[in-house]
Amino acid sequence: MSNSPLRLEQFDTVLYNANLNPMGVPESVTKALAANPDAVLRYPGDYYDNLKKSIGAYASCDPSQVVLASGSSDLLRLFTSLIAPKKAMILVPSFSEYEKVLDIYGCDISYYELDEEKNFEFDLADFVSKLDSSLDMIIIGNPNNPTSQIISREDMETLAAVCKELEIFLAIDEMYIEFTEDYENLTSVPLVNDYDNIAVLRSVSKFFAVPGLRLAYAIMSTKDYLSVISITSSPNNISSLTAIACTEMFKDKKYIKASRSQIYTERNLIYSAMATKKDVKLFKPYANFMLVKLLKDDVTAQSVADACNLKGIVIRNCENIRGLSNKYIRFCFMKPEQNDLLVNTILDQI
Repeated sequence: MSNSPLRLEQFDTVLYNANLNPMGVPESVTKALAANPDAVLRYPGDYYDNLKKSIGAYASCDPSQVVLASGSSDLLRLFTSLIAPKKAMILVPSFSEYEKVLDIYGCDISYYELDEEKNFEFDLADFVSKLDSSLDMIIIGNPNNPTSQIISREDMETLAAVCKELEIFLAIDEMYIEFTEDYENLTSVPLVNDYDNIAVLRSVSKFFAVPGLRLAYAIMSTKDYLSVISITSSPNNISSLTAIACTEMFKDKKYIKASRSQIYTERNLIYSAMATKKDVKLFKPYANFMLVKLLKDDVTAQSVADACNLKGIVIRNCENIRGLSNKYIRFCFMKPEQNDLLVNTILDQI
């Protein structure tokens, strides 16, 4: 029998490691699913034109530039197989799935280490100095997971131009972009029309809190690649119900506005509540989660995670993320009353 203490049952489990929108599933999704049970009688492809139009209106792009996939991992695999890179570069730390997918395809990986002393902020000039024509592909998250740092559109455009000159394909993962304060001016989608060597990758799992719908999409203008994807990809890779639900979900302005407002408020409150504590180092968050470094010698990510778990709080111990250690934790922002418990529990440990 395990000697580990049991979680106190009076606390509901809250997944602060999942980075999902605390607003939960949009009502537009549940209504669409309830109203269209007969959609399972038709092939999914019948619904894709409307889905792409809805994405186009939401993301401000041409529907013909939209590529559909069954989740972000599927989308990453699609582009890795499409580009077939012999050598690629990713940031450290970053989303571990990038490395996993590149490994699957036998790609040689170069790692660019973000500097903790610079708060893991992206240094464009230094990064560009490390690039050369031996690279075939770069995968970069904006915002980055787990650091919650962002790259301006101006810097991303400069990077896209350098990559074009060096014949490097740039995959920009914007999974968390909608959580940022001014994402309309941050997103790289407008760059797609001017640079045929980039693709912007997104998923509905986090912002719309619907990981079970399994929808991710990319936006790109490269006609040759779009043609190859059209010919080689499955014609029915997104389910009928997913297509119908997401078509309505992207139009749900009430949910979108409320979500962004709540995350903006809670992000600022949590950061302010913890910023004055001397035994932690906060990395100012721009997405819906924050990376924290524990500074006390006798406090580790696991000890804090264990204390949180006793109260039903599941945070991310970052010790197995390349570039971090057992002194780093990450958590997302949930509902106000839940966040109060989170902050108090963590602060009690330091």
